[in-house]
Amino acid sequence: MTQLDAVFLYGTAPGTRELRALDSVREVYGIRRITFNDLESTVRVEFDASRLNADVVASLLRRAGLDLKDRVQLV
Repeated sequence: MTQLDAVFLYGTAPGTRELRALDSVREVYGIRRITFNDLESTVRVEFDASRLNADVVASLLRRAGLDLKDRVQLV
């Protein structure tokens, strides 16, 4: 297993509906953890890179209703 993190900027803060939809994203095989930083308006997703890639993760978050803007490049 190859663990990677992807960080995305979001526009509108997620509401109750989006947070409930994220519960189903957490059940996707390969998603390990989802954390929000409200001060920076970012969401960090820890995932298994042997099963998923950052584009798939972004798609899952968008389908859950998150207003994703850009991916943050981690150094």
